[in-house]
Amino acid sequence: MARNMIDRSGEMEAFDAVVREGSISAAGRALGLTPSAVSRILARIEARLGVRLIVRTTRALTLTPEGEAYHRAARRILVDLAESEGAIAEQAAPRGRLRVSAALAHGRLSIVPLLGEFVARYPAILVDISLSDELADVLGGRADVAIRFGRLPDSPLTARRLGANGRTIVASPAYLARAGTPRLPEDLLDHNCLNFNFRRSEPGWPFRRDGRDYALAVKGSIEANNGETLVQLAQQGVGIARVGSFHVAADIAAGRLVALLEPFNPGDQEDVHALFVGGANMPARVRAFVDFLVERLSVPRSFE
Repeated sequence: MARNMIDRSGEMEAFDAVVREGSISAAGRALGLTPSAVSRILARIEARLGVRLIVRTTRALTLTPEGEAYHRAARRILVDLAESEGAIAEQAAPRGRLRVSAALAHGRLSIVPLLGEFVARYPAILVDISLSDELADVLGGRADVAIRFGRLPDSPLTARRLGANGRTIVASPAYLARAGTPRLPEDLLDHNCLNFNFRRSEPGWPFRRDGRDYALAVKGSIEANNGETLVQLAQQGVGIARVGSFHVAADIAAGRLVALLEPFNPGDQEDVHALFVGGANMPARVRAFVDFLVERLSVPRSFE
């Protein structure tokens, strides 16, 4: 009985090959077996089940109703076995092409610097990264993992929180030497404040003083549609900018920019998520990458 149990997956493969190829001889060629060996396998299955599975004629092989039922069951078992073995093998060594989509600035500053460490840890994974502010269609198969900011729409995708991004007010040392350093939010009214040119949820720059949140309408000489441009202008000493903290973390650490008015920072943040197709059949390479991002991006930054 134990030997029979061991041989059954091979019997199912042989039976499936006969149905798929349409003849015993063709199945034997596909499996690397002689036609007589395939015939013996079919006879053994029928003898064990006590039913005829295939009606053999000189022109064709026809499945009996019992044969059709056995073939459906065999295909289901073989597919489950292949998926289970593949999942276990991939968990041991995640491999394959991993398509990652990230926003341009965040990808360049926060994701790309981590990729060398990731591929060193998982050398069998090929990372295929695309940086664009256009949303990649994960459900449509255009990306395996998409990294996005802010509120998420209802979706069948799985979302894993990677952290949160706050905002920081910055200026260059040269600008502050020329125009002075603001000590209170209201001091910004006398400064050149660089703004975004699209509508935002807050009417001005938000602040918190004595437990009260309020917005201050600031003005400046330049507006732009992305944070990288505002950061570049601030680096050049053109004015003061309020941008995502990830944009300026390295500049602040290097002294190229100075964080301003942090005691009045209201702490407004946007969550950062990795979006992917979850479920039991999620590739191990996707799980490995998302786990890696959680590990490396969840450490909060401090500018004090």
